[in-house]
Amino acid sequence: MAEDIERVKCLIIGSGPAGYTAAVYAARANLQPVLYTGREPGGQLMITTDVENYPGYPEGIMGPQMMDDFRKQAERFGTDVRYEMITKVDFTGPVHKAWTESGKEVHADSVIVSTGASAKWLGLESEKRLTNKGVSACAVCDGFFFRGQEVAVVGGGDTAAEEALYLSKLCPKVHMLVRRDELRASKIMQERVLKTANIEVHWNTEALEILGGQEVEGIRAVNNQTKAESTIPARGFFVAIGHKPNTDIFNGWLDMEPSGYLITRGKTTRTNIEGVFASGDAQDNIYRQAVTAAGTGCMAALDAERYLTEKGVI
Repeated sequence: MAEDIERVKCLIIGSGPAGYTAAVYAARANLQPVLYTGREPGGQLMITTDVENYPGYPEGIMGPQMMDDFRKQAERFGTDVRYEMITKVDFTGPVHKAWTESGKEVHADSVIVSTGASAKWLGLESEKRLTNKGVSACAVCDGFFFRGQEVAVVGGGDTAAEEALYLSKLCPKVHMLVRRDELRASKIMQERVLKTANIEVHWNTEALEILGGQEVEGIRAVNNQTKAESTIPARGFFVAIGHKPNTDIFNGWLDMEPSGYLITRGKTTRTNIEGVFASGDAQDNIYRQAVTAAGTGCMAALDAERYLTEKGVI
């Protein structure tokens, strides 16, 4: 075999709660996993401040610190963590091939995909500047910090409706900014939003700027029909215009939904390709929580171990 080709038992593509948990289980099963972190080692939790809803951290923990703990635990059991990105795969044969951005070729007996998903943002400078200072893409994760305060949600689909309804139980007023004159959410979600007294829908409205220096103080918005500008009071700004799974390199290989989320079989992490398993937000468009991602990472490692045992690799 050429010097630039490496053979591994278990290749984990992507980090975050799913990838690192898969690595812990795979390493303890003596699969000698090699994990490529991707461009965002640790995933979405690296841009999350206080994590208070993950079991085992009674005082809460900063997202980056949590991911550092996960990484150290994976490495403790022998995971080879590499800070590089997998840019191409070939799942033609029983041995799965992958290439790194530096051109290295890796041949793997099993592959665990944990590439996650990235929140879609509006692209405002103020949005980026105030991320984790009142700007969030997850109400379930961060809504608790804004209880008793006015907040705003941007979006008109099911995700935005769910976020607004969740926040309405914590906050006295939820402003929902919808750029059209109707919601794209399912009929039942529309009805729930419109029947909730403390949710105010701002139709034909787009955010121009998030106001505030060190934290969110309000939103400068515009009505895209009348062009009239207004200031909406809010201490929290939740962007709910969807997520994009980081699965482009698996196009043509792995079965996926039109939105790009990988499809797994039954209550397993198995994909349509034998020996390739999917975990975390790359295959979960419903829950998208650190704890559920970690759970599927565990499942993927156990599925990979059983697969490799059946094949006589271990």
